[in-house]
Amino acid sequence: MAEQTSGTPVPLSITVHQRSRVLEISFSSGEHFHIPFELMRVYSPSAEVTGHGPGQEVLQTGKREVTVNGIEPMGNYAIRPIFSDGHDSGLFTWSYLYKLGREHQTLWANYLQRLQEAGADRDTPMVRRGATISRKKAH
Repeated sequence: MAEQTSGTPVPLSITVHQRSRVLEISFSSGEHFHIPFELMRVYSPSAEVTGHGPGQEVLQTGKREVTVNGIEPMGNYAIRPIFSDGHDSGLFTWSYLYKLGREHQTLWANYLQRLQEAGADRDTPMVRRGATISRKKAH
């Protein structure tokens, strides 16, 4: 889970825009961000995405069309988005949302680079870990 840092601005408003697939968030610092749902999904702070330690990150693919079906508040420090692909285990703290907003361009460029290095793109279907596909030859 992303840590909450003291001194981090807090959200004054959070709006989910389904049509444009962005989370609009205004912070107490006066900063205002539009965070794409896809960026939130591929950088979810859940163990499913980040793994359980360095080097265990799981590259998320096929998330271009993901939407946010709902958001649950988590106390006064975070939200838990419920994504259309069923993912709902990431807790997005205020400091993590602030980071996503401020570092949007860098994070996006890093994501595209990781996709390219993996020979994938934003629309490549996600392959489940340990899943194998077997095809029988027709006789």
